[in-house]
Amino acid sequence: MSTIKEVAELAGVSVGTVSHVITGSVPVTEPLRRKVQAAIKRLDYHPNHIARSLKTSKTRTLGIIVPDLTIPFFPQVIRGAETAARQMNYTLIAVNSDDRADRQKELLSLLRSQRVEGILLAVAAAPSSSGLTAGLAAGLAAGQISQIIESGIPVVYLDRIPDREGVDSVSGEDLNASVMAVEHLLASGYSRIAIATGPQTLRNEQRRLQGYQQALTEAGLPLDDTLIWEGNIRPEDVAAICSPYLSDPARRPDAIFSTNGPTALGVLRAFRECGLNTPKDIGFVTFDELTVDDLFTPSITTVVQPAYEIGFQAAQILLERIENGNGDGAPFTVRLPATLRIRESSRKRG
Repeated sequence: MSTIKEVAELAGVSVGTVSHVITGSVPVTEPLRRKVQAAIKRLDYHPNHIARSLKTSKTRTLGIIVPDLTIPFFPQVIRGAETAARQMNYTLIAVNSDDRADRQKELLSLLRSQRVEGILLAVAAAPSSSGLTAGLAAGLAAGQISQIIESGIPVVYLDRIPDREGVDSVSGEDLNASVMAVEHLLASGYSRIAIATGPQTLRNEQRRLQGYQQALTEAGLPLDDTLIWEGNIRPEDVAAICSPYLSDPARRPDAIFSTNGPTALGVLRAFRECGLNTPKDIGFVTFDELTVDDLFTPSITTVVQPAYEIGFQAAQILLERIENGNGDGAPFTVRLPATLRIRESSRKRG
């Protein structure tokens, strides 16, 4: 097994210079950096990060917890975060909470035991399997995260923001994006528009509901509580919520706006169960791309969030906290605009 001394000898530099290149702790000129990297590659040298972290209390490792790696939005978030981390010579550990509060609690403890220097978190929306309510589970999670931050490990929330103040967070501009989606449906000729939401314990879901209500109010349309369908991010449960309304022509809306990808899958499942086609029978717009667009017929009109940029900027904020001290400064709050990709599902047919 090669040693750092052998790398230094091959590159014709000091051991300290090799260390600076590996850790990124001290700037090194580009020619020297290239020589060291070439020597590392030739010797297939692998630094002992564990041993180094025991000496320096630095692992140069970040953790990211997302609810579900199979939702197309989150791999893009992770890619953005990984790019930002790599630019600062940090590595990123990505783990999946299965959208459960108890699993999220375990993962937070695991990442802390692995001595990560910071954590990116898209909070789990579902209550724990122990039977805790969503509100109580959220409160316990907030207490655990506060302890982590107080221990010197910064946490940045991304996409799903908990309903609490004073936290670093990066997400889409949810209210304006929601207004944009509903205004599009109104302009397409729909007037009785339902909204299928995720849990209202999440601030971004609250903002998306507010945007829906704002767009209807500005259009002079009444707000109807029977058209607000709150779900739990499980497609099968969302389908069960939607189906009674969709199967009854007297209660059926002429369009549905879904506030997240898993909820959208539940709505589409309900369409199938009720024998409805979009847009022939009902219009449809959702937040978040569901999968490769050409796999859906008809194609789905979508509010597209800048997933990669959300991950990238969240990691940059986390690294800023790590490199310059956790401190008690004002929280970073970043809200990025979304775009609307108009496709077949929202084209009203007479």
